Amino acid sequence: MLLMFFARVPMTAMGITLTLHVVSALGHGYGAAGLVGTMTMAGSALGAPLLGRMIDRHGLRPVVAACALVSCTYWVSTPHLPYLALLVAAFPAGMLAVPAGSIARQILTALVPPERRRAAFSMDTISVEVSFMIGPAAGIALATQLSSGLALTCIGAAFALVGIALYAMNPPIRATSEVQAATGVRPPIRSWLSGRLVATLLIACGALFVLIGTELAALAALRESGEVQLTGLVIAVMCAASLVGGLVHGAARRSLSQLTLMVLLAVLVLPVGLFDEPWWLLALVLIPTNLACAPTLAATTESVSVLAPAAVRGEAMGMQDSATRLGIALGNPTVGFVIDHSSAAVGFVAAGVGGLLLAGCGVLLQRGAATGKAVAVAATVRK
Repeated sequence: MLLMFFARVPMTAMGITLTLHVVSALGHGYGAAGLVGTMTMAGSALGAPLLGRMIDRHGLRPVVAACALVSCTYWVSTPHLPYLALLVAAFPAGMLAVPAGSIARQILTALVPPERRRAAFSMDTISVEVSFMIGPAAGIALATQLSSGLALTCIGAAFALVGIALYAMNPPIRATSEVQAATGVRPPIRSWLSGRLVATLLIACGALFVLIGTELAALAALRESGEVQLTGLVIAVMCAASLVGGLVHGAARRSLSQLTLMVLLAVLVLPVGLFDEPWWLLALVLIPTNLACAPTLAATTESVSVLAPAAVRGEAMGMQDSATRLGIALGNPTVGFVIDHSSAAVGFVAAGVGGLLLAGCGVLLQRGAATGKAVAVAATVRK
């Protein structure tokens, strides 16, 4: 877990550091910087399930070695690339980025017995929160105090070190009891990509829609009140609330389901816009919704680990990564559009409603799959 924490730190620093480089060193606007980020995220969303499948087939080491080599080469060369070359290279570099998140979840699933996984996944989610506190701040500090080129080079070097450490440690991706079962014929995707699993991924997509929309609306609210310089402090309060929620979720013997946690996450953000200034009041009213943040993400991982067979767990965990990135890709422009044409207060409502709609689609799909299965069983019994 300590290794995977350090593996995530350069990942959390990538977006803001690359944005600063495109804006300051290359002289382009924030829209151009956002386009590079979109290409990276699109490549990562497409590549995550493919990399997971390669890990399922060939093991951890060859995939980590290839991804670390590509990631190191890309980020070390980024300071020397013109904008167009950077834009073109962003998509394949995103596809072959070190999949630290899905690898961490696979390792925990292999090392921790089922009855303890809620606590382990909660600790992993807390680790993600801490890495988001450190990574972007470190990237900004290097880029502003020294140079964006040095910051990007450090990210590349960090990926190289992560790859070497993972290759040397080679942690298990399957439990001992699962190794023999996973060496047989790979189950076809239709046999395990069930309605329940797709519903779980849709709910995860909705959760990230809420989270990215909430952050964007909070930034807009602080700008409207002339307190944008306090954005970091407000986000720190949000992260701290998520940490507390993760601790409670992991320590509880019984916890709420992924869907219930997701609904709480979305519903509790709806009234935030009524109390969006001054900054300290905004920070306080954001605490309840963020208490459900880490538990929702941990419950998602727990559901995927149960629903996906060991032989295809890497691919399933990669799909989870894709679902979360899709939520970010949908939430950012949607909530941004709402804020541009109304206000930050309405942006909080858009974040909550959008998340609820995506979760609702997942529930309908889950119920439809359950109904279809019941009908099939009934038909078999009649025969």
